[in-house]
Parts: sequence; structure tokens; C-alpha cells
Amino acid sequence: MKILVATRSEGKQRELRRLFAAAGYEAVFPSDAGVAWSGDEEQLEVSDSFETNARMKAEYFAQKTSLPTVADDSGLEVIALGGQPGARSKRWAGVTGPPTEVDAANNAELLRRLAGLAEGKRRARYRCVLAYLPRRSAPPQIFQGICNGSILVQPTGNGGFGYDPLFLSDDLGKSFGEADQNEKDAVSHRGRAFRAFLGTLRQGVAPR
Repeated sequence: MKILVATRSEGKQRELRRLFAAAGYEAVFPSDAGVAWSGDEEQLEVSDSFETNARMKAEYFAQKTSLPTVADDSGLEVIALGGQPGARSKRWAGVTGPPTEVDAANNAELLRRLAGLAEGKRRARYRCVLAYLPRRSAPPQIFQGICNGSILVQPTGNGGFGYDPLFLSDDLGKSFGEADQNEKDAVSHRGRAFRAFLGTLRQGVAPR
């Protein structure tokens, strides 16, 4: 069964190809389905709500391809910052360009805002919300995954992407930047949300 996964993020695509393959499903992405990038996509992640953004992306790409479509929106929520950067995690520092430059700017902004804050006050969580449309006219089914941790005072490890080198996972006892692919997949917010979704497909629970 082919499922369109509505993301152009190379980092997410690497993770999701592994998760889908392990569950026996084939993930295809917008470029695989012949959907060229459009400026309209810039308006699909303008909400402060993970769920709203996920639904907008799922609906947009389902209309473009007529394939069963799943989309996620995910990000980092830091307690001391009132839940920021949240749904604006990718765009927090206001920098555009190659992913490595955007990640570096966002990480620098996070460290700047938390400068001098004690270890016990740097609690955070990654959260992922996804929306699945088995067909264009269907109401979306919503799934969520969360992983808890804290923010380090400096990046550790070169793995992952986004804020991973700064996120100290409670489950792993090390940063996502230090974790190997299997370790991260097992406990990450995205891994948990997508495993819940794929589990419903295997059980025939998801609407068709």
C-alpha cells in the first residue's frame, strides 16, 4: 500500500522511510508523486496549532495526488519559554536557506533565550501531531506522539536534524544528536506518532 507522506524535509523523509518500511508500507513523498513545489505551500504551516498545520498539509497534498495522505507538524516546546518555539520551530529564528543554516540559526536562538537558566529549568518536549486522510473527502484521523527531555547548554553529537543536538532525551540519557537511527526512532515523538498511525492500518482501524 502506497501512502503519500506530505513533507519535503529530507531529515523527516529519512526517518519516515525507515518507519514505513519496518511496518511493511511504502512511503512516497511529494516529488515522488510528481508534485512540484509551489509557493502555495508556504501558507500550509502558518498556524500556531500543530494539528491545524498537519490538516492543512494533508488536505492540500491529498487534493494534488488523490493518494491516501498523511502529514505531520512537529516541533520543540520549552516550558520556560511558554511552549515556544512550538509550531514555529522550523521558522523560529526567521532565517531562510539551506537546512543546515536554518538549524544552526534556530539552535543559536534557543541557546540565547535560555542563557544562564539552571539545568532544572530547561525542561522541554518534542511533540508531533499527524493527520491522515484515506481519501480526499474523508475527515482526518489525528495521532500524536510526545517525548520528554531537557535542553543542553551546548550542542552534543552530529546526528539528527533541527534541535536534536540540544535535546537531551529522558528515555535515552543522551541527546538525539548522539543517538543512532534505531535509538531515536524507538523513542522520538515522530516515531511514536507514526507507529500509532501505522498500527491502526495493520489492524484495519483507520477509516478507508
